Amino acid sequence: MLIHERYIRREVALATLLVLAAFLGLFGFFDLINELDNLGRGNYGLQHAVMYTVLTMPGRVYETLPIAVLIGALYSLTTLSRHSEITVLRASGMSTGRILRLLARIGLPFVLLTFVTGEFIAPPAERAAQELKLSARSQLLTGEFRSGFWVKDGHDFVNIGSVTPEGVLRKIRIFEFNDSRELLSVLEAASGGYQAPAGWVLTNVIRTDFSESGAKVSKLDTLVWDSDLSPDVMSVMLVVPERMSAWKLWHYIRHLSDNRQETGRYEIALWKKFSYPLACFVMLALALPFAYMHNRNAAVSIKVFTGVMIGVLFHMLNGLFSNLGAINSWPPYAAALTPGFLFLFAAAAMLWWEDRR
Repeated sequence: MLIHERYIRREVALATLLVLAAFLGLFGFFDLINELDNLGRGNYGLQHAVMYTVLTMPGRVYETLPIAVLIGALYSLTTLSRHSEITVLRASGMSTGRILRLLARIGLPFVLLTFVTGEFIAPPAERAAQELKLSARSQLLTGEFRSGFWVKDGHDFVNIGSVTPEGVLRKIRIFEFNDSRELLSVLEAASGGYQAPAGWVLTNVIRTDFSESGAKVSKLDTLVWDSDLSPDVMSVMLVVPERMSAWKLWHYIRHLSDNRQETGRYEIALWKKFSYPLACFVMLALALPFAYMHNRNAAVSIKVFTGVMIGVLFHMLNGLFSNLGAINSWPPYAAALTPGFLFLFAAAAMLWWEDRR
């Protein structure tokens, strides 16, 4: 490895890691403040809030790493430009193409880190965080079986087949017991949704009551289910595409296809699983034109602030195009790749303009 490549790699990597640490500290602080509202619920204490916040950090790393790469590269390259080091490299015959290839080699570890975090670290850590919160708040939730999820609600046991991304429960069975652990009734419902302040409203309900005289079956169109289970508890079972690994997404898409259900949102999430880490390359390319600008045109602080705004815009566009793609039935690859291509085009246009000058 050449000396100048090792030097630029070190500067960009250190600045990126510093920005990432600042992001994690900021998000961690606000997440911890948000968790303080849960203190005193069951056995949920400060130590549980701290551990919950720590377990959600891998998800924060996955979300913010491309933006940290942009800001870190902007700061380090602009600093090198201010010291005329970029100018020396270009004067010695290093073309824009060679600098971009150098930045691509620098960005490869960040791409791999983003992918590994989002695929193997963040999903199980997020699930562990939710289970920790439920356990500390004295609410029991089992793992996923072929029959769905099982939740303990007081003396009752609840079986839920699945939960849609909109928070609708499917294939609900509620086994009601008394204090002596005797089965009082079995309630089956096709679906249910949470409607504040009433609670869970179940539809297409079949209720079987047991007594000494026998069993009595009744059917209801709707029934309000009075339960201590909140949407926060149910969110542990919620199938959120962005929090699933690519492998689980693939299998879930096949499951939905076999049952002739809508797969658009999950296909977009699957494409984003592979395209989002590549955003690190795009962010590095986007930072280079700012390094070419002469210092009298923009100070380092202004460029860093611009990088923050670009990062926020990229994050917003990612969510916007995912939602638009799901609503308008766009091709999944178009909804997932369009924000990256827009920013790549912007980087290419800015580089062309700077070279032309």
